[in-house]
Amino acid sequence: MSALPRDISLLRSATLDDGSVVDVEITADTVTAIRPAGGSTPVAASETLDLTGFVLLTAPAEPHAHLDKALSWDLIEPPMGDLGLAIESWKTYSATMSVESIADRARRAALLLLQNGTTAVRCHVDVLSGDEPLRGVQALVQVRDELSELMHIELAALAGPTIPTADVEAALDLGVDLVGGAPHLADDQSADLQRLLAIATARGVGVDIHTDESLTGGYTLAELARTVRDWPDSRPVTAGHCVRLGTLEQGELDRVIDEVLASDIGIVTLPITNLYLQGWQHPVSTPRGLTAVRRLLDAGVRLGAGADNVRDPFNPVGRSDALETASLLVTAGHLTLTEAYAAVSTGARSVMNLEPAGVSVGAKAELLAVRGDNLADVVANAPADRYVIHAGRLVAFSEVTHHTALPARTTEPTELLLEKR
Repeated sequence: MSALPRDISLLRSATLDDGSVVDVEITADTVTAIRPAGGSTPVAASETLDLTGFVLLTAPAEPHAHLDKALSWDLIEPPMGDLGLAIESWKTYSATMSVESIADRARRAALLLLQNGTTAVRCHVDVLSGDEPLRGVQALVQVRDELSELMHIELAALAGPTIPTADVEAALDLGVDLVGGAPHLADDQSADLQRLLAIATARGVGVDIHTDESLTGGYTLAELARTVRDWPDSRPVTAGHCVRLGTLEQGELDRVIDEVLASDIGIVTLPITNLYLQGWQHPVSTPRGLTAVRRLLDAGVRLGAGADNVRDPFNPVGRSDALETASLLVTAGHLTLTEAYAAVSTGARSVMNLEPAGVSVGAKAELLAVRGDNLADVVANAPADRYVIHAGRLVAFSEVTHHTALPARTTEPTELLLEKR
């Protein structure tokens, strides 16, 4: 395999999720033709990938990451617990961080996502307390620029209720794309929400708000929807978590969803982190901590799904793999396999206002090929053998071999190569 990245013009003998086997032709960053396998004109070997035995999918997008926090669990060694405990652990550690240390972890976390197939990431980056509030922003702008040829990264300034408005504006001046925040942590949730939306309005940018991240109490999603009702499409609006939706009574839930639909707000569910953080106070009949994914999908809301935190005080586990998120949506959210994978790919891209991508003529060549028989096999087993294509270029690939001993009664060799190349 030649050095990466490299341009790809032909994907040969790929299996689609409908079972068909096709050749996919790519020109620059766009899919230009899909033909039955063997029907395409050969191109240079350096621009061809033989995907025999691989399922070809739309590449995942991560609509809600925290690259500035990622991979810090071992450094912090925090106690396990709920959202409040995680916030306190992070607040104490974040005071010690440098721009360089944040950038190092963020870079590694981003490349783990890319390795597993994610080619677009929206990262929430903390505007910090103290004398140097923009350390995280500076680090993530640096990482975004370094990786710009390999993956798409966009940034949302995560401003807690005590962060001065001037610091949020300074983050936008440094190149952050969106205003973010967590009004559910404020004493006056409505006031903090309106403050964040006013900043975004003054600067002409969109918002991605941590919304109603609790199982009980008040909620702000309906107010968010009403406030942004007349915003132009150039200023996208996203609400992440929305845990409270999952515990509302049906009639009240339907009224909130109607407000969301009227404003075309994208909703992001984050199963692994919310399953971890929510429910510690409910040892019996512990709630799942997810938003109302089934009702949202059935109503036609644009739904994306992400991993959120990866190995930090807010979630001690996580593999930086969208297939893990999809699997959790099946088991904890009761989505179908197709719906679950759509949430981490086409749904996530829609929430991020990215151009349509995937195995379709005219779509952007953002693609993931995974060794397997079909989508169910891929989501269930998450095979490590993968090819990752961003903007028509091969940017990552992984190949794995397995050796397993056979029972002594067999006449076969004691080691069996399960995957041979």
